[in-house]
Amino acid sequence: MDNSPSKKVWLKFKRNKLAFGGLIFILLLMLMGILGYLIMPDHSPDANVQTLQLNKKKPGSTFTFLIISRNPKVEKVNFYSRMLNGQTPAFKSIPITSYKIKNQAVFVQEYIGDDEKARETEYELKDLCPDCVLPSKIGSPKALFEKNNIYKQTYILGTDIYGRDLLSRLILGIRVSLSVGLMAVLISLFIGVSLGAIAGYFGGRVDAAISWFMNVVWSLPSLLLVIAISFALGKGFWQIFIAVGLSTWVDVARLVRGQVMALKEVEFVEAARALGFSTSRTIIKHILPNIAGPILVVASSNFASAILLETGLSFLGFGAQPPMPSWGSMIKEHYGYIIMDAAYLAVLPGLAIMLTVYAFNVLAIGLRDAFDVKGQNVTV
Repeated sequence: MDNSPSKKVWLKFKRNKLAFGGLIFILLLMLMGILGYLIMPDHSPDANVQTLQLNKKKPGSTFTFLIISRNPKVEKVNFYSRMLNGQTPAFKSIPITSYKIKNQAVFVQEYIGDDEKARETEYELKDLCPDCVLPSKIGSPKALFEKNNIYKQTYILGTDIYGRDLLSRLILGIRVSLSVGLMAVLISLFIGVSLGAIAGYFGGRVDAAISWFMNVVWSLPSLLLVIAISFALGKGFWQIFIAVGLSTWVDVARLVRGQVMALKEVEFVEAARALGFSTSRTIIKHILPNIAGPILVVASSNFASAILLETGLSFLGFGAQPPMPSWGSMIKEHYGYIIMDAAYLAVLPGLAIMLTVYAFNVLAIGLRDAFDVKGQNVTV
């Protein structure tokens, strides 16, 4: 039987059903974020196909579409490009309520609203479906027309104010939140672990100077600090990584400083010094591995904080820029409909933020209990 410390930590973590459920939820979000366009109803880049006639449609609404033109110049991308960046639509379509084929013409009733009736529009059959008028083609013109030019689409979570598929934009928003959280945590770990370890190991004036700097940053409100950094770097996606990462490293640094100060006088560190190991090797090889548990706990907690900061920035207009979907920007666009008949437009991205942050918080609590982390420097 494997009695390694990591095995014991894992078994203890699994017994916490809430934390384990949070881990499963996060893994599912990661899988959905990676697959991205492959599982989205709208495969276009940024899920930005706008059908203004279908704005604010309720979840579960189904509509019939007519393909009115095709663009053969649109290049078909490979599997990985489609998964990462989507596929530009090769056709243009409109929602319709009915159609009929008479002689060589197609008469269409275009959908323009539940209470509105559009006038009948006539199209040439050969323009919409060239194959339908070729005598060599097998099947009736109507059957070929329905196969080539008519399709139905169900909006599982409805549409937004621009007629875009809400489910597709929610799924794509996963990428923004998790990527910002991941990169911000990596930046905060690099800065926080480095400064905290140096301050805790050397002490004295070095510790005093670094601690003073940490206290200055700690005294600044996180959101205001992120906004200030965003102003300096400009609006954009990668700027958010840096801005959020630079505002969340103090928690890590305070934790690492305290843990290193507690460990630098123990026997194995004294033995490393006696053997002539360099300071960097002593810290990296002997001290940091022994405080990996507390670091992992605070990193999980910071992941949730980074997601909240990103959504706050997107709500204020400093985050991911349109048309890139972000949960924060989706709330900004639709929060006015909470008191109207389309509250789901703001509630659904709000639920996504709440559940994701909650999952990371319960994961951090589960890791804290599994690693048996104690002390005032570790909070979640």
